[in-house]
Amino acid sequence: MTCIVGLIDNGVVYMGADSAGVSGLSLSVRADEKVFINSSFIMGFTSSFRMGQLLRYSLKPPKFHPDSDLNEYMVTDFIDAIRDCLKKGGWATKDKETERGGCFLVGYRGNLFKIDADYQVAIPVQAFDACGCGADIALGSMYSNSTLSPLDRVRQALEAAELFSVGVRHPFVVKQIGIVE
Repeated sequence: MTCIVGLIDNGVVYMGADSAGVSGLSLSVRADEKVFINSSFIMGFTSSFRMGQLLRYSLKPPKFHPDSDLNEYMVTDFIDAIRDCLKKGGWATKDKETERGGCFLVGYRGNLFKIDADYQVAIPVQAFDACGCGADIALGSMYSNSTLSPLDRVRQALEAAELFSVGVRHPFVVKQIGIVE
């Protein structure tokens, strides 16, 4: 299910999401949004609405110290808080000593990160990324629509994903966040 698209433009992170809830061959269009702002983070999730609810309402992101390395913070302090939040909320899984969560995008301090189910933190070389079943379609759109405004790029990528993926549906929600100290 889902298409989440993130884009960095001039220190602002734009993030958009569709509204599909998919289970097998069943589709529901949901009013609860897949993209949101938590403290000074913008997040967009796939995998599970429960995971997204925990990230939105239960996660208390740890304080970042500006003299610290942002990537180190993300792969240590931030991911430790995510793991604790998902475990406490009953959503994380563990199999053969390996923990698994879900996939989501995070924008923070003008940067974009993709958190994968194994809690790795990916940093895209391009100024954009996507996740969910419509990700490949959205990425192609993002690559080819670089002359549009940031909001239009994100919207067009979601529209392309909806056109070519059965797990993506409007309405689309697009939010943005600048660098928050």
